[in-house]
Parts: sequence; structure tokens; C-alpha cells
Amino acid sequence: MQIRNRRRALQFAGAALLGMAALSSFADGAWPTRPITFVIPGAAGGSTDTPARFMAQKLSERLGQPIVVDNKPGAGGSLGTSLAARAQPDGYTVLVGNTGSNAINYTAYQKLGYKSSDFIGLTDMISFANVLVVPARSPIKSLDELIAAARQQPGKLSFSSAGVGQTTHLMGELLRERTGTDLVHVPYKGSAPATMAIVSGETQFMFDNLTASLGHIKDGKLRPLAVTGATREPELPDVPTMTELGMKDFDKVGWMGFFVPAKTPPAVVKKLTDNLIAVLHDPAVVKRYRELGGRPGGMPADQFAQMVERDRQDWGELIRSQKLQLD
Repeated sequence: MQIRNRRRALQFAGAALLGMAALSSFADGAWPTRPITFVIPGAAGGSTDTPARFMAQKLSERLGQPIVVDNKPGAGGSLGTSLAARAQPDGYTVLVGNTGSNAINYTAYQKLGYKSSDFIGLTDMISFANVLVVPARSPIKSLDELIAAARQQPGKLSFSSAGVGQTTHLMGELLRERTGTDLVHVPYKGSAPATMAIVSGETQFMFDNLTASLGHIKDGKLRPLAVTGATREPELPDVPTMTELGMKDFDKVGWMGFFVPAKTPPAVVKKLTDNLIAVLHDPAVVKRYRELGGRPGGMPADQFAQMVERDRQDWGELIRSQKLQLD
């Protein structure tokens, strides 16, 4: 019996030493010692995926460790976000969240597999306007013509989105509210398939993320009618804003940013945040993100947290007013 108790005591002591060693490695800056995973709650090739993969490459070079990109699309981004919330809080799982998954979903979904307190926000990665697009072969050439067509054909015009509750969905709902038209929402599992749906003509229009649609616009596959930001986009200087066209409260932008599970050690949070911000200020990253039609991020964590909370409240008001909550 004494031998057995002594053996158990040694096992507990060994486990305690391992735990202390792990904490010590966080404290002395040893992190990272193995690959890091970026969880993306969207499809490969989508608006979050493209800038995140570029970021993964640059952060990997800086940290000297591989960054694995893990796409988990579905349920408006809540599937991948839920998985990230339950990940080990050790700095080796980073959620590349967005306006939908980490602001809108808290109101849009009545049953959600995570809550805001499950995460620590680090910094924003990129922000972007949405652009109202139609297929290049569409006869519609302006916002007025789109509204007129919707009024002439109630329930016939459809718009695609990256998922229920995403900005690409809510912008369409906002247009429906402002114009009193009957529009059909067609959700897809991520930005990439939603964009391809509008390119192929499966749907008639879309408020697409500029980062996802800019290449198709330049290739002549999509026709831009308006952008949703407060000002015109440098990449599309001839495309008016929705505000210019008389649509109030359409000066909204989307964002993507980095989060880790709530109990991640402070030393790791700081080191990861500092390195992310440093990479986001790299001229190569700034140039690439501007080419994608976005504005590079890198704001301090406290400012990022304030922005996320503000968006959660603003989009929440629209969702409640339009009764868009989901089961």
C-alpha cells in the first residue's frame, strides 16, 4: 500500500512539475515551440481566407514556426468559431474572426455555441467596404434600376450572401427595409461560393466583400453599382457610395481580426498580439491588403475590443428591428 501511495505521489508530483514547466515556458517567452493553427470560419478562397493565408505566411516567417490554416465554414461562421472557443488556451489556436462571427452572430443566433467572453480580441487584420454587384451580363446598370426591377418583380430578385447573419446578408436586408421591396435571400457556406453564385448568374445581385469581388470586377465578370463605405474606394474611384445615391445609414464596413480562447496566458497574448501588429505594419502586407481592396489593420487590443462591441450593438439593433433572429 505504501509503495502504491508513493507511486501515486510521484505521479502527481510529476504532473505538477509538467504544469509548472508549461507555465514557465509561457513566462520566459519560449512560445511558440510548435505550429500554430489559424481557424477560419469560412470557405477556402473566400474573403477571410485570402488575406489570412497571406498573414499566416508572413507571421510564420517572423516567428519561425509553421502556421496551419484550417477552414471551418458553416452556420454563418458559428461552426468554426465554436471550435476555436473550445480549443486549448495555449496560444496555438488563433481564430481569424470577422464582423459576422464575432459581432453579428451574438444577436442573430438565439442558440450559439460560444459567447463573447469566450475570446480575447488581439487586433484587427483588415477592414473593407462591401460592394453592390450584379453579373456583368445583367441589364441592370445602376442602383435605381435594381430597385425598379425589384418593384416590378416582387419576390423574383435574389441576392446571395456568405451566410445567414453575415454583413453580405444584412446589407441585403437593409436594402429591403429602405426600399420596401420583396427580395429573396440565398445564403451560401462562405464568401467564395456566394461570390461564384453572382458571377454565374445564380443570383441577381450581392453586397459582396470588396476583397472577394475586386478581382472579378477587374476581370469584367461583375459590374459594381455602389460601395457601402463612407467614402469611395481607391480601387473603384468611379463607383459611388450608397450614401451618395441617397441611401442613409449604409456607410458600414466589415472587418476581420484575431482572437484567442479566453484563458490564454497573458504573456502569450501579449507576444502574439505584438507580433501580429508588427506583421500588419510590414510594407509588403500593407501593399497586398490595399491591392485586395481593404484597409490594413493593426490597432491596439483595447481599440479593437471597443470596435467589436460597437458593431455588436449596431448590427444587433438592425437584426432585432427586422426580426432576423435564428433558432
